Amino acid sequence: MTDIVQVPAISPETKGRSLFQLAALRFRRNRAAMAGCVMLALIALFSFVGPFFSPHSYDQVFPSYVSIGPSLEPRPDTSTLQEVMESVAARARVTLEDFKVEGEAFTATVSSEEPIDPRATRYFDRANEFEHTKVVATEDDGRRLKLEGQVDREYFPFGTDSNGRDLLVRVMLGGQISIAVGLLASLVSLGIGVVYGATSGYVGGRVDNVMMRFVEILYSLPFVFLVVVLVVFFGRSFILIFLVIGAVEWLDMARIVRGQTLALKRREFVGAAQALGLTDWQIIRRHIIPNTIGPVIVFVTVVVPKVILLESFLSFLGLGVQAPLTSWGALISEGANNIQSAPWLLIFPAIFFVVTLFSLNFVGDGLRDALDPKDR
Repeated sequence: MTDIVQVPAISPETKGRSLFQLAALRFRRNRAAMAGCVMLALIALFSFVGPFFSPHSYDQVFPSYVSIGPSLEPRPDTSTLQEVMESVAARARVTLEDFKVEGEAFTATVSSEEPIDPRATRYFDRANEFEHTKVVATEDDGRRLKLEGQVDREYFPFGTDSNGRDLLVRVMLGGQISIAVGLLASLVSLGIGVVYGATSGYVGGRVDNVMMRFVEILYSLPFVFLVVVLVVFFGRSFILIFLVIGAVEWLDMARIVRGQTLALKRREFVGAAQALGLTDWQIIRRHIIPNTIGPVIVFVTVVVPKVILLESFLSFLGLGVQAPLTSWGALISEGANNIQSAPWLLIFPAIFFVVTLFSLNFVGDGLRDALDPKDR
């Protein structure tokens, strides 16, 4: 009798996951971090894409709508059009005899003791409430004109500022400036700090001592004083702001990377690279810097909100971007000066500012937990 040999079924190979995939999986499971990412994406879309869908520009002034409150109703209110038309007629030096509004169209009759120049219709179009005004009939040898035109409806969901500019578009522009300064200044500090810290920590000895003493000297310089000096010499500009902030923020980055490098240069793979004859710069570029990416990424998420706060602080002091450009900090400064008469000037930019900072902090906490070696 022949024994039957049972061959065990071959199970399919289990596909492994890389450390990056495991970190990404842990990050996606963090609800607060994912909510922060969603909010940052929405704020970025609002700031950078929103102006393309707005009929107003950030520097467009509406003299008839100065410091009006937020509302979803169109402006102007029909009940105020009679008063506005009388004011425009007085500026044109004519007498308003009749005025009617039907839907979006209006008709008016004006008169004067002298023949009226038809170009007087320009006075009506200069007002924010009316547009496309034209003469449809001339009576009494030109001393009486019948006019027709359109009522120009405008929407200001966030209200307007003290100069009559749409606050919604101003908040969008402020988001562009603040987010751009935060990202660019963080990249500047990242590029300088990582290379400087890795070089100092790996070379060690007197070079490390001199480089760290230089960092401590820069730490002792007052940040605001440095900014004031640079603004006096070079003037206020967007490029100067992120260069100044980035040139100061790299100090923390350099010290963190140096500490990581001191621990890494005693590892076996660094000794193997030295035995293979790699130069110091090759070891720093290929082995030291890539192995500090985890802590660096987490620190960048902390630097970005810190840089936005610094830029807002400078704008609050009047050292930020120049008008008509603006940032969230400049808008908050303006709102703080008008908080009693126009509180919406402070509320709306402050909401976007706070939500952005909270979201960045949540994302930073999520990345820290995902990249923590103890959780692997």
